[in-house]
Amino acid sequence: MISMLQEYTNILVPVDGSKEAELALNKAVQVAKLNKAHLDILNVLDTKQFIGGYGGMLSGDAIYQISEDAQDYLKNLAESIQSKYDIKDEDLAVHVRFGNPKTVISHDFPKDHKNDLIMIGATGLNAVERVLVGSVTEYVNQHALCDVLIVKTDEDNKPVKK
Repeated sequence: MISMLQEYTNILVPVDGSKEAELALNKAVQVAKLNKAHLDILNVLDTKQFIGGYGGMLSGDAIYQISEDAQDYLKNLAESIQSKYDIKDEDLAVHVRFGNPKTVISHDFPKDHKNDLIMIGATGLNAVERVLVGSVTEYVNQHALCDVLIVKTDEDNKPVKK
């Protein structure tokens, strides 16, 4: 009998500070532990956010501070996960990337890091925003180079309330 069970070795979980992303992270940690897989936690800084009012660019200092804040956020997440789930340093990495979150998450990062699963939170956008800008989750689900698991429930498998 052929087994249909996929074993994952390198899991990517993108985070953006939202409740949905952090629920996906908690589930990704559990899946990584079960599979003895490496976990990449990624925060993508959308380069469109660096365009200030009237079309001007944010200063280098402001961009540097945004990047530092993202690094601090990821460092705190990693420390919390490591203490809560007893994850070893070599089994966890945090990354900050600049660019379009849709393409970085679905293509660029998984290609560079050989991820075989992306675990991503269900969209935090409301219906109007999804129509105007499209959901990152929807894009990743359709265009990713590897399997995608969209997390819609909390640790107790209860639906996430918006």
